[in-house]
Amino acid sequence: MDRETFKHWSHKAVDWSANYMETVADKPVRAQTRPGDIAAQLPPSPPEAGEDMAQILADLDRIIMPGMTHWQHPRFFAYFPANASPPSIIAEQITAAMGAQCMLWQTSPAATELETVALDWLRQMIGLPATFEGVIQDSASSATLAAILTGRERALSFSGNQRGLSQGPTIRVYCSEQVHSSIDKAVWIAGIGQDNLVKIATNDRHQIDTGALEAAIVADRQAGLRPATVIAAVGGTSIGASDNLNAVGAIARRHDLFMHVDAAWAGSALICPEHRHLIDGVELADSFVFNPHKWLLTNFDCSAHFVRSPVDLVRTLAIQPDYLRSQTSTGLNYSEWSVPLGRRFRALKLWFVIRSYGVEALRQMIRNHCLWANELAQKISEHKDFEIITQPALSLFTFRYAPDGVANLDDLNARLLSAINGDGRIYLTQTRHAGAYVIRFQVGQLYTSEQDVALAWDVIREIAGSLDA
Repeated sequence: MDRETFKHWSHKAVDWSANYMETVADKPVRAQTRPGDIAAQLPPSPPEAGEDMAQILADLDRIIMPGMTHWQHPRFFAYFPANASPPSIIAEQITAAMGAQCMLWQTSPAATELETVALDWLRQMIGLPATFEGVIQDSASSATLAAILTGRERALSFSGNQRGLSQGPTIRVYCSEQVHSSIDKAVWIAGIGQDNLVKIATNDRHQIDTGALEAAIVADRQAGLRPATVIAAVGGTSIGASDNLNAVGAIARRHDLFMHVDAAWAGSALICPEHRHLIDGVELADSFVFNPHKWLLTNFDCSAHFVRSPVDLVRTLAIQPDYLRSQTSTGLNYSEWSVPLGRRFRALKLWFVIRSYGVEALRQMIRNHCLWANELAQKISEHKDFEIITQPALSLFTFRYAPDGVANLDDLNARLLSAINGDGRIYLTQTRHAGAYVIRFQVGQLYTSEQDVALAWDVIREIAGSLDA
């Protein structure tokens, strides 16, 4: 493809993207295809000769788009948001054009230095103490893995990477049942094992029971095990549960445990001072992560990972073969702060977003989302056939349909959710809480309006009524 042809099709792609953003609200939110529908339309073997871009784009619309779930839809109320704002998309285009591999300072000095500054902007925006330094990871899962590896190494006096784990003490990691499944996966990958992830019961506020946590640590140590890390949740994925960081942090300090805070979704809300009580005690943590690619308008992937001691993180993850040795002495190579060696220039889109919107506009968006979620939860609570199961945590709550005389509410709500998502006007997902099947509702999409939230309630009631009939 020559430069003029590239310009032509790049402009076509921009027009396609702009048209998509303008019309996405007219599409069903969730893909309405069945398993195998898309694959059946694709040739089983790759083409020997190049094909025309016009045909490729036509097939994008004909084959691919019907199988896409539209995360940028204003009535996407499922999971958590994954916002791709216009400034972020523009920055991503530029990043793709440069195609830089930003693993070392010398491989793109501007990428490293912008990342340092942009992460410090984020630190200030969410109210983290100046003792924290940040790095961009691809996801909170990777940040959590890096934290668990660091906690493991610290507990083993940094001998695990060299000697392995087979001859050492049994490492233990602690969390509540409200944490994300990425914690489970991280202990697998770290060689610690599922049996050594100790899940502590929660109290009536859905917070980790700190008395039970401390008792488990003491019992494990007396049994010859090696307590290493405690994970605290801020805005857990299921119902938005948040642990008491002051209490957890005090235990971590008392027993010399590495403390990681997973605020993947809720961390963005900390740009609003009224929500910062959620991280009271965060100065006691060693590691903290949140995802601007969820609720801060920076398209996936961009996860902000903050640590109090970069030295421990680098000591755990850095490896320096001769072919990667820098010819400069900056000492700041972010590939040594991450599991992957290769690194995209993610800081550029974060910089574009913060500068383009400004912090106050981002705050107002989050405040609106929280307000609208709370107003809807109030309406649902007042309806005789519905009940709120967990009260709003920021912009997330859970509910279920519970008309009189129905014995199997789990089955009823599963059928309701299936019918809602098959209808296509809104998209919701489910979880289990206290053993019950419940429906999650979260507001967080950039283009969502108060009217979209009101429509969601209309759709929920309408479809619930049709199930009765």
